Amino acid sequence: MSSAMNTHEALVQDIIAAHASLALPAAATAPAVFSSDAPVYRAAKQACLALGFIEPDAECLAKAWQRVFERTGQFKAGAWPDQAADFGIRPWPRDDAFAACPRQLGLYAVLPDAAWVVRMARAGVATVQLRFKSDDARAIDQEVRAAVQAVQGTDALLFINDHWQAAIAAGAYGVHLGQEDMEEADLQQIRSAGLRLGLSSHGYAEMLHADSFSPSYIALGAVFPTTLKRMVTAPQGTGRLGAYASLMRDYPLVAIGGIDSSRLPEVLASGVGSVAVVRALVAAEHPEAMAASLQAAISAKA
Repeated sequence: MSSAMNTHEALVQDIIAAHASLALPAAATAPAVFSSDAPVYRAAKQACLALGFIEPDAECLAKAWQRVFERTGQFKAGAWPDQAADFGIRPWPRDDAFAACPRQLGLYAVLPDAAWVVRMARAGVATVQLRFKSDDARAIDQEVRAAVQAVQGTDALLFINDHWQAAIAAGAYGVHLGQEDMEEADLQQIRSAGLRLGLSSHGYAEMLHADSFSPSYIALGAVFPTTLKRMVTAPQGTGRLGAYASLMRDYPLVAIGGIDSSRLPEVLASGVGSVAVVRALVAAEHPEAMAASLQAAISAKA
């Protein structure tokens, strides 16, 4: 075996050993495809794939590892990349940025209808999202208008999931979009209307894609398994959540996915400023009491 191969394998194993907390079971994939012959890039990509990162995320990370090496002249296996410039992230402030929202969005309740929105807004929940599922345009408009009215007179900030036209028409505080939805929505119209924009992400490639639109906040998930939505990507865990939060620290960040009161402390330890919950509230025996408990824990950590 050549010394070059020995060096390559040593780099790979050093990265894997130093970052075991980020490992997830590796999915069965085709052999790695390398876009560069640079040794640090190749070793980092192989290590990231072995740690269970999907191909697009491993590519983002490998390029960042290489940029760190080129910038510093050093390879440190224990130093996970977390500098925005090494990922090609533009500096702030930005001319194309959406309207800002608070850095700490607090407890973020994702709710199925306007009745739940009014209930949680009156309970003092800091941020609420209407995730109303319907193909009936009239029903959507009515529900969005009802949700906007529901938060009036409270301090709650209201985001509308997906239905951006209705959100603009009703004067909502903001809109939340998934990765697929952001390609179909008229983001310029949302920005011109002054609405805040939240975008979902599920790993490095999607975080960088979301960042390219300069949204108001970025949601990171799914942290834990969830039965509410079929996820293409595996639950990311709190180890990766901490890495994501470190890289995207210039944004307000919302952790989402399977979070309840028992898991809240480790999620908050990652550095995110907000935690989104669904079942933890709507399935609770006493939702108002649960909301107060979760919000107090989040406020104490802020």
